[in-house]
Amino acid sequence: MRQSLVALAYMVFAGTLALSSPALAQQKTIKVCQEEWRADKAANQAKGITEKAYVAECRGGGAAQPAAPAAGPAATSPGATGQKTAKACRDEWRANKAANQASGITEKAYVEQCRGGGTAAQSPPPTPAAQTPAAAPAAPSTPAASAPAAPTPAATRAAKTAPAPSASTAPAGPNQFSTEADAKGHCPSGTVVWVNLDSKIYHYAGHKAYGHTKSGAYMCESDTSAQGMRASKNEKRPG
Repeated sequence: MRQSLVALAYMVFAGTLALSSPALAQQKTIKVCQEEWRADKAANQAKGITEKAYVAECRGGGAAQPAAPAAGPAATSPGATGQKTAKACRDEWRANKAANQASGITEKAYVEQCRGGGTAAQSPPPTPAAQTPAAAPAAPSTPAASAPAAPTPAATRAAKTAPAPSASTAPAGPNQFSTEADAKGHCPSGTVVWVNLDSKIYHYAGHKAYGHTKSGAYMCESDTSAQGMRASKNEKRPG
């Protein structure tokens, strides 16, 4: 009886081993499965079969199934795959900066639309402002007549200390001249004096009254005595 039970158990084990042996014999290694996927990499990628999925199916004895296509475009969410970064959007705007500016698309608006998966809307072109007629040129101002400047204190003091102007009346007596040069021509080697015709007193060159009395004339000193004229008492004849 015991031998029968042992024989029966052996038969069950052998049957089990026989059923599982085909699968064990046919199971491939990871390396073999990877090499199979890579050998037909382009076709597998086109079908959406990844290497990982292929190896898993290959090791299990089946065939990797292509990934199911997405059921229509899903609404883009902030974390969705394929969404552009703000930097990438800014780089796109700057790469075509001149055209975007000409179209009125600002960098900020472009980035917002780019990040949201849309296209930046163009700003409406500015409405040209109504042109205001240019103002007529102002008529050139006529310079106002310059008023005489008020005398300065220095000018006032100079006027007070300035010597009186020479006599405006031409000398009427003989040998009387209105200029020193004329008198000098009359007596080249003599002394020329200035005679005050009112007081009959004459002054030598260098005196403050020389050529500056109200009424006077230049004369040669040698001609003065004949007309009753004399030298000033407080002057010395130049040597």
